[in-house]
Amino acid sequence: MSDPRIEQPTPEVEKPGGGAELPGAAKGYGKLPTGPVPVGQVAAHPDADEQPVMEWAPTTSDQPVDDARLAPWALVAAIVALATSMFVGWGIPVAIIAVIAAIMSLRRPIENRGVAMWALVLGLCATLFSAGWLLWAAMQLESLG
Repeated sequence: MSDPRIEQPTPEVEKPGGGAELPGAAKGYGKLPTGPVPVGQVAAHPDADEQPVMEWAPTTSDQPVDDARLAPWALVAAIVALATSMFVGWGIPVAIIAVIAAIMSLRRPIENRGVAMWALVLGLCATLFSAGWLLWAAMQLESLG
């Protein structure tokens, strides 16, 4: 077997002039963004016979973590509104709340997009069904009077 011939790369794949730049280098950053990590002291086993050994552990942040999820609540509201809209038209406020909550949860990066999309679709269906019931009821009132 013969060795494959290796050719020089074409100009499209050659390295461009200059070195690779860091993100934000156009703004004057020359180093990677690093900094000290805050740490606190935590005592080791309190029942140790010898001098208590202090271990270092990272401190917890006092910043509240936004882990509240809105998409599951929007889905529950949409399911309730859809079930209500099958029988009466008075479920339209819950359906509108479900649609608004689904849209809000789609805009949040921590939400489950699949659950939010289901909530949006079911909420829109519930809104249409409820509006249909209310329209039908309005037409029935017109025919009576």
